[in-house]
Amino acid sequence: MRKVSLSLVSAMVLAAGMSSVASAASLENIISNPKVNLEIRPRYEYADVKDNGKDAAKAFTVRTALELDANLFEVEGLNTQLQMINVAHFGLIDKYAPVDPKYDVVMDPPQTRVTQANISYSANGLTGIVGRKMVVLDNARFIGNVGWRQMPQTYDLAAVIYNGVENLSLLGAYVNRVHTVKKDYSIDTGSVLLHGAYKVGPELTITLYDYMIQNFADHIGIRLTGKIDLGEAKVSYAAEYAKQKDPTMTEDDEPNLADAFGGTHANPDDIEQDTDYYNLNLGTSYAGFFGNIGYEVLGDKDDGDNPFMTPLATLHAHNGWADVFLKTPAQGLEDLSVKLGYNFGEYGKLFGIYHKFSAKEDLAGQDDLGNEIDIAYAYKIYKNLGLLLKYADYNAGDDVFNKKDVTKYWIQLDYKFSASM
Repeated sequence: MRKVSLSLVSAMVLAAGMSSVASAASLENIISNPKVNLEIRPRYEYADVKDNGKDAAKAFTVRTALELDANLFEVEGLNTQLQMINVAHFGLIDKYAPVDPKYDVVMDPPQTRVTQANISYSANGLTGIVGRKMVVLDNARFIGNVGWRQMPQTYDLAAVIYNGVENLSLLGAYVNRVHTVKKDYSIDTGSVLLHGAYKVGPELTITLYDYMIQNFADHIGIRLTGKIDLGEAKVSYAAEYAKQKDPTMTEDDEPNLADAFGGTHANPDDIEQDTDYYNLNLGTSYAGFFGNIGYEVLGDKDDGDNPFMTPLATLHAHNGWADVFLKTPAQGLEDLSVKLGYNFGEYGKLFGIYHKFSAKEDLAGQDDLGNEIDIAYAYKIYKNLGLLLKYADYNAGDDVFNKKDVTKYWIQLDYKFSASM
């Protein structure tokens, strides 16, 4: 059966509601308590993948996002959200793929899209949402909105969220389409997201999840997080384990998400996935200084179809800003990282991250996947305007993995404005 976009379903539901309520309320009461959000984010990005036969990319792009949040029909708890985003380069600096294939890639093609269009109803701790929505779960390692790119990733979905018990949060969602950051590239899917978190106290939150990604895999996992107050010093931790298993949700007429995101294609009934994910992270802060050490492992392919992959993640936030490992190598990936920084208060925040990458299983007796240094400085120019300077330098490891050295840097301004009408 052909799927219908849930963003269109939301419009149909809204229209039905208008017809039933219009006789009891004037048209000016259809939308109330409106709030308008505006974001303008200009950014210059330089990207150079060494010795790949292409020129270094230079891109000046601007994201303009306009959003309306409002109450519907003066019914408490009934709300709508509408957002549109335009990405443009104005012809100023456009030496980058996919605009021009002779340059390295900056995945911010010019485009305009309705990024969010949904209605929601909340009562007694229960919220239902239908339509197009950005979704970020936990640290976006599995489900994210790819917010770093100028055009974010969004989902057409129907979701239920329950917060009726103190410290407990439950989410269930059916996703029938994923709108990726690429221009005119959406993926029909029939995926189910299940997520539950319980906060025992500041020192411990337990999260359980099962992300059933159609025609790819099930990710079933547990995540433990917490913060410990030691007076002037603060300590935080995260420990996570997940299993990548054969997909519960399969459909012959739908695309294979692994194939779409760089994995191995297989008939849905023949997909075999059996690999693991681990993540350990310990952080601390004291007198303006902060840092953490992390160890993340994405399992190797072994006898299955794919290594551990998270195709719906905000991948830029993990495994280095150079984006070398958007696709997990068949031999898996081990990422040992150290982060150090200092918060200068009104003068901004400066930090750096060092990554040492290794293959979980060696290839031809070699396992060095390289290393990377990332540096960022963030400064609030004034209340609504921020500056971000960011740099990434990846050095390739053993030649057998065929990686290239990569250098990238960014200069970004971010202006945000909100007003209630």
